[in-house]
Amino acid sequence: MANAKPCKSKVQDKVAIVTGGASGIGEATVLAFFENGARGVVIADIQDEKGQKLAESIGTNRSTYIHCDVTDENQVKSLVESTVQLYGQLDIVFCNAGIMSFGKQTVLDFDLDSYDKLFVINVRGVAACLKHAARAMVEGGIKGSIICTASVIASLARGMHTDYIMSKSGVLALMKCASYQLSEHGIRVNCVSPGPVATPLACKKMNMGVEEAEKAFEPHYCLKGVLKAKHVADAVLFLASEDSEFVTGHNLVVDGGYNFRGIVKYDLGGEITNT
Repeated sequence: MANAKPCKSKVQDKVAIVTGGASGIGEATVLAFFENGARGVVIADIQDEKGQKLAESIGTNRSTYIHCDVTDENQVKSLVESTVQLYGQLDIVFCNAGIMSFGKQTVLDFDLDSYDKLFVINVRGVAACLKHAARAMVEGGIKGSIICTASVIASLARGMHTDYIMSKSGVLALMKCASYQLSEHGIRVNCVSPGPVATPLACKKMNMGVEEAEKAFEPHYCLKGVLKAKHVADAVLFLASEDSEFVTGHNLVVDGGYNFRGIVKYDLGGEITNT
């Protein structure tokens, strides 16, 4: 999975945490950090087998897997503390753990229990990670970078998945507040907003394989081709590196022009149309 040796150096000698790092965009970002010289990459997830295999493929001297359920603030606090104990500091955090809507979640048929389950991961979980990462950076005098996963859909409208759209809008608002409040400490906070990507989570939701899901997505990008997890990981790498040293409070959209298509009527597991 991982190359034997890093070949680039955008995050040379940095220490990073990636939540939701065992698969999909998180996994691609873990590998991007490793390939660009990170001294330590902590993979935080609840997918223990996948996370441990990924860490082993990189090398346990450069990567560690830590089980972390972001809905439990104590686990998040322990994750950050363990990272600092292992590697001496914390430079980069990618708050990426998240889930999709349970069911259609239209306004007229809104399951608020499902809404609560989604928000505790997608919003509260990101807030907990951001809070404890920022505290560690301030305490360690680290002018770090924190990146949160939002979504291109946060600025669009749909006929369903209302709670998911709300949650990603909340992540954008959190990022804006945090970037302002943490700027005095030299800590940068930004978001990356992917368009639709055929991650394991999306494919499971759609009941499709990767190729089938990508074929469903492809007509809805303006650019030719298909959005891959690596494209998003490259954007996260940019926001984590000194290439973006004067960028904060920014939402970096990576969607191949998907958001130009207007209001999207999209049913995971069904057809995609645009209006």
